[in-house]
Amino acid sequence: MTSETPQSPTFPEVIERIELPVTGMTCANCAMTIERTLKRKVPGVLQATVNFATERASVDFDPQTVTIDTLIAAIRKAGYDALPPADETDPLASDAEREAREAEIRDQERKFAVGLVFTLPLFVLSMGRDFGLIGHWAHAPWVNWFFLALATPVQFYTAWDYYVGGLKSLGNRSANMDVLVALGSSVAYAFSIGVLLSPALGHHVYFETSAVIITLIKLGKVLEARAKGKTGSAIRELIQLQPQTATLIVGEQTRDIAVSKIRVDDVLLVRPGGRIPCDGIVVEGESAVDESMLTGEPIAVDKKPGDPVAGGTVNGFGLLKIRAVRVGRDTALSRIVRMVQEAQGSKAPVQALADRVAAVFVPTIIVLAALTGILWYAITTDIVTAMIRTVAVLVIACPCTLGLATPTAIMAGMGRGAKSGILFRNSTGLQETARIDVLVFDKTGTLTEGKPEVSGISAATNDVPEPVRNQMVGSDRPQDPIDPQTAILWLAASAEQGSEHPLGRAIVREAENRGLSPQRIEHFQAFGGSGIAAHLSGGLAVRIGKPEWMVMHHPDAFASIKDAIHSLLGWVQQESALGRTAVIVSVTVETEGPTASTSTIRGFPFLGAISLSDRLKSDAAEAVSAIHGLGIQTVMLTGDNEKTASAIAAEAGIDQWKAGLQPEEKLAAIADLQSQGHVVGMVGDGINDAPALAKAHVGIAIGTGTDVAIESADVILTGGRLSGLARAIRLSRATLHIIRQNLFWAFGYNVLLIPVAAGLLYPIEGLPMALRQLHPILAALAMAFSSVSVVTNSLRLQRK
Repeated sequence: MTSETPQSPTFPEVIERIELPVTGMTCANCAMTIERTLKRKVPGVLQATVNFATERASVDFDPQTVTIDTLIAAIRKAGYDALPPADETDPLASDAEREAREAEIRDQERKFAVGLVFTLPLFVLSMGRDFGLIGHWAHAPWVNWFFLALATPVQFYTAWDYYVGGLKSLGNRSANMDVLVALGSSVAYAFSIGVLLSPALGHHVYFETSAVIITLIKLGKVLEARAKGKTGSAIRELIQLQPQTATLIVGEQTRDIAVSKIRVDDVLLVRPGGRIPCDGIVVEGESAVDESMLTGEPIAVDKKPGDPVAGGTVNGFGLLKIRAVRVGRDTALSRIVRMVQEAQGSKAPVQALADRVAAVFVPTIIVLAALTGILWYAITTDIVTAMIRTVAVLVIACPCTLGLATPTAIMAGMGRGAKSGILFRNSTGLQETARIDVLVFDKTGTLTEGKPEVSGISAATNDVPEPVRNQMVGSDRPQDPIDPQTAILWLAASAEQGSEHPLGRAIVREAENRGLSPQRIEHFQAFGGSGIAAHLSGGLAVRIGKPEWMVMHHPDAFASIKDAIHSLLGWVQQESALGRTAVIVSVTVETEGPTASTSTIRGFPFLGAISLSDRLKSDAAEAVSAIHGLGIQTVMLTGDNEKTASAIAAEAGIDQWKAGLQPEEKLAAIADLQSQGHVVGMVGDGINDAPALAKAHVGIAIGTGTDVAIESADVILTGGRLSGLARAIRLSRATLHIIRQNLFWAFGYNVLLIPVAAGLLYPIEGLPMALRQLHPILAALAMAFSSVSVVTNSLRLQRK
């Protein structure tokens, strides 16, 4: 007997994600139906999320197993329609999607208009007859047949979508809003036909009830569609920033080309007032560029040769020539649009309850309506009363409100944020941002400009050792004077020439400004968060690092020059007290013997220190004050020394700070705050502090208009200004507040009015008859405007 080893599940090597525009959905149940179809019936689909409010399906799939055409076909087979994904920044492709949606709205408007034309006279004549406002002729038998003639186009043209959608929904083993509308209006319509054919049912027909129900609900859907369109206006405005043509420079000639034809390294001409067609680098000309549409900052940014520019921004007064760096889907504008679309389509945790209720809502309502009819017929033996109660329950129930409550607010809030340079990566990040009660800052590049400059150099001795002098000027020119500070800078720049650390780059930049050429580097080693070691040609071994790290690792060597190091450390402390960062620079001269084993190292013949200053951002103190005004504590975590950290924290107004931290200690500090029950937000530049951003409940990255793909962050401030922090938190809190209002209304509306429609208030004689016996027409009116009110409430976020 042999046994087989169980095979581990295999996962595709490549996973693609696409956003498909979907049309034909009428409520949240439709979105759930499409999700189930894609997940269960299409092999190769790993995840699918369909957003009813944005009318988009986000699908993760294996491109080796399934194609986009297969996905679209599956959605169409389920009874809906989908459009192929379009280039995020192609205005023409965007226009095609918008035109498809507008065509759908026009179709709804046309059906509403037809319904209104037939419903208005039907309603006026019917009510006039009931209240005795018109002559006895209105009671003639032929009038009821005339009412049937007026009601039939409404029932089978205006309401045709509900029949089709309801049947497809039932075919997918689910039930949506279409089922309720079709069933409710059909009961009234069929009962009225029964009255015409069978006098035993009475003489009163309810054709106006079915027609008014359909027409009012159709009006509500038209208003809802228009309002939903407004919630997505931010995306459309971003897409429209992309010009359709660009001016390509070929030799001495220029010619206009489509933006889609631009290739990397093409040189383009941008005239004053023109939009920049892609991300690039200025190669000629100077101007000021308006980046407000990407960053939210109103002040134009000066640009000169070598500066980056972002596609979609507006050139000011000067003529610019730029070299294309990122084109098409890779531009900052395209990434922003894609990020906002994906974020708007994601589901917030607060939506989970509404989704669970929506999944069983329609079947529950159908059961309640049937029970209502049965009970009222048993109580009154009046089929008319039972019919009216049944129809009222079917019509007043509104699953749309549940489906729209959260996503419309998310759409409006994220759209408003995008206009202000605030990008939320997903709905969870937006929701969690509203809960932040402790905000943690990195220092360098976050609170400070991140552009340190050398502010001072000190040497422990007044003499430059001969090995160092020889390497700097050559052994044949010993008479050339070299001051020790310049030698310290030269050694440090030589060691740091391959460094990506801001302090290292600042040292190299200062050496270049002084015309110093670095020594060739033979070996380099970094000690994370502490310092570096480098071996230069000529036998010079250089170490640069924090004073405490240098002393700790070389206690004997430092003890041998105790007086010199004491003086140098005193200078370091003075610089630190001024908010500057100081590093120790030491050089070891290696003297090789006949073999490697007899090589010797001579102490520290040369020692110095370099201090660097990094100015606090101009809006840092104001931003921290605004955050305190929101009731949020502030903490600064830095690897710098305590005196520097203290000075910066005091200048910025930070509540608490911790200094001298290694990267893993920053993570521990965040974990400690979380263990105390705090919701922690971490603010950084998204580069050196990616682990800390990922560890916090909410990672907030300070980027720029051309740097938005920061993977570790939940929130990105593209303007690069700290003032955006308070705006982001206020916006997220306002969005969550609107969501709660919408959910309260959605649940409250259904919980309160469904019992009213069922007649539970009928025994209370002191109440108005409209509440004791809710007419289906009033039920339809309430249902039609319930979803409109939710969308309209969400639109208030666009004014925040």
